Formats: sequence, C-alpha cells, structure tokens
Amino acid sequence: MARKWSELEAKMGPERVAASRARAKKIIEEMPLQQLRNARQMTQTRLAEVLEMDQGNISKLEQRTDMYLSTLRSYVEAMGGALEIRAVFPDGVVKIDLLNKLSA
Repeated sequence: MARKWSELEAKMGPERVAASRARAKKIIEEMPLQQLRNARQMTQTRLAEVLEMDQGNISKLEQRTDMYLSTLRSYVEAMGGALEIRAVFPDGVVKIDLLNKLSA
C-alpha cells in the first residue's frame, strides 16, 4: 500500500525530517545528465530530435565527463532549461558570464 510522504514525515522527528530534506536537495542538485533528462520526462530519441542529432550521440554525450560548454548548454536548453556557471567562494558566489559570449 502506497503511503503519502506527509504521513511518513509526521512520524519522524524534526532532526530526521531536516536531514531527509537536505539529502533529497543534495541528490537533486548533483543529478547526472541522464537522470536529469529522465526527471524532465524526455527520452534520448526526443532530445536527439530537438538537437538534430542521432540518439546514439545523446547516449555518448550523457556518458562523457568532459565536454564543451556550448554542447552542455544546448543539451540543457533542449530540455527547456538554461545553463549557468557559478564560482563559489567562502565569502560569496559569483555568476560567470562566459555563456553569453558563446554563440548559440
């Protein structure tokens, strides 16, 4: 029998709820490309159509650990998102404006 998250959460202590939410947030923030595409409910075939490339190329792209920023930006934009790059320092975060200079 499926249970609602709110029912389970009501039985947990505040520390456990906070830890669970923090873990979920971290998982979402660090999602690999394939999981991101799946979460956006998009198939490799559909993404390939939008990017005008073969489905096999999407599969290879999702396995890469190193790629051009313009390729990553196109991938994210094809799913309806926008790619941003940030530098995180102990005293603050700075958005890097490099992507605006890349050609679409």
